[in-house]
Amino acid sequence: MGGGRGAWMSFLIVLAALAFLMLVAYRGYSVILFAPVAALGAVLLTDPSLVAPMFTGLFMEKMVGFLKLYFPVFLLGAVFGKLIEISGFSKAIVAATIKVVGARRAMLSIVLVCALLTYGGVSLFVVVFAVYPFAAELFRQSDIPKRLIPGTIALGAFTFTMDALPGTPQIQNIIPTAFFGTTSWAAPVLGIAGGAFILAIGMAYLEWRRRVAARRGEGYAGEAELRNEPEPFRGERLAHPLVAILPLLLVGVANFLFTRWIPGWYGASHAFVPAVIGSPAPVVQEVSKLAAIWAVQGALLVGILSVLAFAWKPVVASFAEGTKSAIGGALLASMNTASEYGFGAVIAALPGFLVVANALGAIPNPLVNEAVSVTALAGITGSASGGMSIALAAMADSFIVNAQAAGIPMEVLHRVAAMASGGMDTLPHNGAVITLLAVTGLTHRQSYKDVFAITLIKTAAVFFIIALYYATGLV
Repeated sequence: MGGGRGAWMSFLIVLAALAFLMLVAYRGYSVILFAPVAALGAVLLTDPSLVAPMFTGLFMEKMVGFLKLYFPVFLLGAVFGKLIEISGFSKAIVAATIKVVGARRAMLSIVLVCALLTYGGVSLFVVVFAVYPFAAELFRQSDIPKRLIPGTIALGAFTFTMDALPGTPQIQNIIPTAFFGTTSWAAPVLGIAGGAFILAIGMAYLEWRRRVAARRGEGYAGEAELRNEPEPFRGERLAHPLVAILPLLLVGVANFLFTRWIPGWYGASHAFVPAVIGSPAPVVQEVSKLAAIWAVQGALLVGILSVLAFAWKPVVASFAEGTKSAIGGALLASMNTASEYGFGAVIAALPGFLVVANALGAIPNPLVNEAVSVTALAGITGSASGGMSIALAAMADSFIVNAQAAGIPMEVLHRVAAMASGGMDTLPHNGAVITLLAVTGLTHRQSYKDVFAITLIKTAAVFFIIALYYATGLV
């Protein structure tokens, strides 16, 4: 009896820490400050003697590990986005887009650009930095409320091209391959059907929100003070739209090529001696774990150099001030996300988390069990890749056994796991959501409602493909 009461108390502590962090994030407080407070508060209530060891050995270890890997991506992504803005390329792309699709389809234009970049392999965080300048310009010219930008970018970058469409190179689609022996092209029919479901319903929702705002007479600024607005273009004339969009395409193509070339150049691992004096131990790099990150960094450098080559004069005129603000934004965004990563690691190490995992394992249907387990753990940790990694590491063997007993192909397990990871992960404390709001200069109170609506649509899509599989047997 006492053990059962203790388990439930541990579970409530985890739940309280999660609720506290979501609340402070929603109210606009810094996650950098409150993620360790929430995590260590849970540790304090569980085992006070572990507060200091957990902080140093787990929270800071995971936080710094995240920064070591990903800060260059945030930094280069922010600089690339700023150069797209001050070069006038964002304005040129917007002007061409309005001519082609019309001002009324501004939202669809942004969703498709985000989708193209994400499916091309560009990191979700980089897409936010790169797309925001011309999303803001397009929404302003179309007089659509700025507060709808985060929901629009979230639909394009955080949903169907992240984990639904077969072949997407995003990490959420790669992780299941190691557990189920599948490829990134697993279950193409279900993936395409799920992607179409998300795009159709997501666009219908966003267009409904736009029409409601238009009927109320709400324009771009709305009633809120505008922050982080793109700087006005100071050049003499705009670039040709094909030249303007070329750096974005180069990033996608270079990322694709570098991802394939880097393992060939370096092999499975690469070692070097870090000094010429004395006999230091060699530094060994596991290329398989770093190739994707190196590829994104190289691709962003290609993008930055291409903007400099095509728009040297306007960029140089504003480079010093523009890059200062970009670097500040990259620091804030990366620290926010890294703090979230540390929080998730600490929560996953607490006894209350085991209660959650065991309860999820009791769901009888194999696919529903997997979907609920992965999306619940992604929501608790605030990370799609983190929640899925924890769920599959702990439960993949039972998922496989149950699926084989029911005659379910491993490809279906792969697609359900990938799509479920991107379901409830975008709760208020999610690092990508916090980054998106910081970059756009908006708050949870202004814009999270629409992001959460996309989250619900994305979660519903997982159960849609499960139902489709049982109804048709299509994979």
